[in-house]
Amino acid sequence: MTTTRHDIRRPAPPAPRAAAWRVPSSWPQVLIYAGAAAVLLLWWHGTRSVTGLDGWLTEAGRVTGLLAGYGCAVLLALMARIPALERGVGTDRLARWHAMGGRYTVSLICAHVLFIIWGYAVTSHTDVVHQTTSIVFDYPEMLKGTLGFLLFIGVGITSARAARRRMRYETWHYLHFATYLAIFLAFGHQLANGAQFVSSPLARAAWYTLYIGVAVVLAWFRFLMPLVRGLRHDLRVAAVRPEAPGVVSVYMTGRHLEELRVQPGQFFRWRFLTRGLWWAANPYSLSETARGGRLRITVKEAGDHSRALARLRPGTRVWAEGPYGGFTGARPHHERALLLAGGVGITPLRTLFETLPGDVVLIYLARRPEDLALRGELDAIAAARGSRVLYFVDEPAGYSLPLHGRALRGLVPDIRHRDVYLCGPPGMTDAAFRALKQAGVRRRHIRNESFEF
Repeated sequence: MTTTRHDIRRPAPPAPRAAAWRVPSSWPQVLIYAGAAAVLLLWWHGTRSVTGLDGWLTEAGRVTGLLAGYGCAVLLALMARIPALERGVGTDRLARWHAMGGRYTVSLICAHVLFIIWGYAVTSHTDVVHQTTSIVFDYPEMLKGTLGFLLFIGVGITSARAARRRMRYETWHYLHFATYLAIFLAFGHQLANGAQFVSSPLARAAWYTLYIGVAVVLAWFRFLMPLVRGLRHDLRVAAVRPEAPGVVSVYMTGRHLEELRVQPGQFFRWRFLTRGLWWAANPYSLSETARGGRLRITVKEAGDHSRALARLRPGTRVWAEGPYGGFTGARPHHERALLLAGGVGITPLRTLFETLPGDVVLIYLARRPEDLALRGELDAIAAARGSRVLYFVDEPAGYSLPLHGRALRGLVPDIRHRDVYLCGPPGMTDAAFRALKQAGVRRRHIRNESFEF
């Protein structure tokens, strides 16, 4: 029988660092690659021969343009918040795919512009500047296409890591909406000037089907469903309570909340319909198991949006998009689990600590003892189910936990035979992944919820 630990414990000695882990592929990636192969087949079928420098340059421009157009549709689909994808793949992983795909797509767009202008210039025996002017002003739909290209470049620049660090999340998020306008402006020039579409009604029909299908999915899941659910559930703020320095819990009540079918560990995107907050939908995990017509989130002050939640008034209307995320207890590999939380990452793990079956150990890392949010609830859950909860803090230093494999094995000797649920700030989770690998935990046995969307 395990015992409950409510004290701060000294860890085992540190061990050497290990290499970082890699994210394995999955079936959605296979579908994406299959679609790219179909696009290449479309280009191949519509290209009779390639001869001379002008031909190679022009065809390079056409194939990169087709792949860029396909990439735009994929980027929108990845961020359409399709529940099946959100649960099966995970929101943070989809966001990483979206970011990587965005870099590839912008690169393809730049290559398309460069090769087309260069190829046409060689064909017409003119210079690049003159050819650029001719394409922009003389070809159909090219003024809109050029504006779309400039918007893509702008979105690409603002999405770079260095640029994102210098702006608020909400600012970046709404600048990102320029992508929709860029894709709309560029779509017409693809059909008007693309050789594969001009000569093939079937190819045009397939391209329309792709884009219209993505647009319908996007409109439903990102815009219409939140509106319908907001009216249906009539969710409103019931109370706001402090939990730790800079950390508050927001309690909300509504109607028919059982229809949401929320699983412990999942999150919503919350839109609070009050001044200064109504235009932003930010992701926060539930910090309490959904029951009795009540939902709760626990949020740490990290920006203007999270800071303003402490000032919410009872009765404020709330729209919740979700539930999202695959950070749940579904399809376990083992009958035992280890929960590893850092800071406010305790919020989804608190619900899992209460509901996961079997032997569960919770390790909670924080900066100071007073930063251990929800500690009273965690102690009560641990006592009720006979589980261990171990607290570690950076200050005082004697009670910190160096994230190394030997330290984790000292705390949880059977760690290799447990599912691990990990949630915390990026630096902490990176170190935890290395430590878990050192401790012999397989990557597929680790579930992670990232704060970096």
